[in-house]
Amino acid sequence: MSNPHIVRHISECFVKPEHALEESKRPFYLTPWDLQLLSSHYIQKGLLFNKPPAAYDQEGFIDTLLDRLKCSLSRALVHFYPLSGRLVTQTNENPPSCLIYVDCDNSPGAKFIHAALDTTISEILSPIDVPLVVQSFFDHDRALNYDGHTMSLLSIQITELKDGIFVGCAMNHSIADGTSYWHFFNSWSEIFQAEGNDVSLARPPIHKRWFPDGCGPIINLPFTHQDEIISRFEPPALRERVFHLSSESIAKLKAKANAEYKTNKISSFQSLSALLWRCITRARRLPLDQITSCKLATNSRSRMDPQLSQDYFGNSILAVAGVATAGELLEQSLGWAAWQLHQAVVNHTDKAIHGWLDAWQQSPIIYQLARFVDEYSIMMGSSPRFNMYGNEFGMGKAVALRSGSANKFDGSVTSFPGCEGGGSIDLQVCLLPDFMSALESDEEFMDATTLPPSVAVVCR
Repeated sequence: MSNPHIVRHISECFVKPEHALEESKRPFYLTPWDLQLLSSHYIQKGLLFNKPPAAYDQEGFIDTLLDRLKCSLSRALVHFYPLSGRLVTQTNENPPSCLIYVDCDNSPGAKFIHAALDTTISEILSPIDVPLVVQSFFDHDRALNYDGHTMSLLSIQITELKDGIFVGCAMNHSIADGTSYWHFFNSWSEIFQAEGNDVSLARPPIHKRWFPDGCGPIINLPFTHQDEIISRFEPPALRERVFHLSSESIAKLKAKANAEYKTNKISSFQSLSALLWRCITRARRLPLDQITSCKLATNSRSRMDPQLSQDYFGNSILAVAGVATAGELLEQSLGWAAWQLHQAVVNHTDKAIHGWLDAWQQSPIIYQLARFVDEYSIMMGSSPRFNMYGNEFGMGKAVALRSGSANKFDGSVTSFPGCEGGGSIDLQVCLLPDFMSALESDEEFMDATTLPPSVAVVCR
């Protein structure tokens, strides 16, 4: 008898682009932004949908849905062909080095999985903590981007619940950042909704690789063995919760931060990040002289001169940070903390970006999660600006967003738009159990949050 609490894989296959573009037959070279992420995890995000009435009324609903998803995915991969490839390493003897790129021509394609779990939407969304089984809604659990040599760069898992469908997507982070991830998801949804008709994408991806002057397209890394490039990271046992902030609550935070610092330049997200930074620091009870930071994953496209298009497919992110001692962070106001983050973002200029790129070329560094994480800081990832709830696959609007185990550690915070829209935000927060309990007792934080919309009234 099968265990009702374990996701069962029913079938899997590989999906290739409907047809091959000439450009897809050439190597897809990786930039410094891409290469630095070889030792981090895949991006894992997904959407939870109510089963529509047709799922109960029509025989073969799930088979028809799966066929339509595969067909539209095959068409989407024509436009996003790097996702159907595999990583290839070419070693050089003199000097000892390696070249890592994507071969889009000799590959079985993207992976597609049909799975099932005997549970309900309510059993996924109602618990205070995110159930561990949600991690099983995604393929490539704990895989590193480097594993894209043997694993698919894109894997779609469709998990059927008793009353819902979860569409989970795992994408190699050395191929795409959050901007490109949701660009693909939005385009796949656009093609699905066209119902087999020819569609010209509203925003076709730009695959022309961007390299700083004097760099690329071939970048030989000064490494000869994978142990020099990758290291596995296994976080300790964490609690993971989703906190909801209404648009009214976020507006109050922004107004408070700007009033306290006597400015009007602090953004909503900077105010929200400052709140998390202060409250998690307080929950950790750090020594007052301990240096702490709030890191923000920042899109560099619009900060370059000339600007890089938002449709550029690949990575264009760097982390910026506000830094302070625990003492000054807690003694100063929310506005003061938010201003530190504002300044970090403002200082992320074309000059700063090229400074990082120049330094990387002189001494290439592969981001190691175990070394990047520290017990005194927090990391704000993803963005509530991404169009997540605009993705529909014949089942109406999604009722919730969830992410997998990838890139989770003590102090990681993933931000999503709230289901009801209007500027509301959901925060998926990961902390050690004692710290999460302290955060749940923090008046400043809990006063700003509300419970996420209940299953009974979530967006339909």
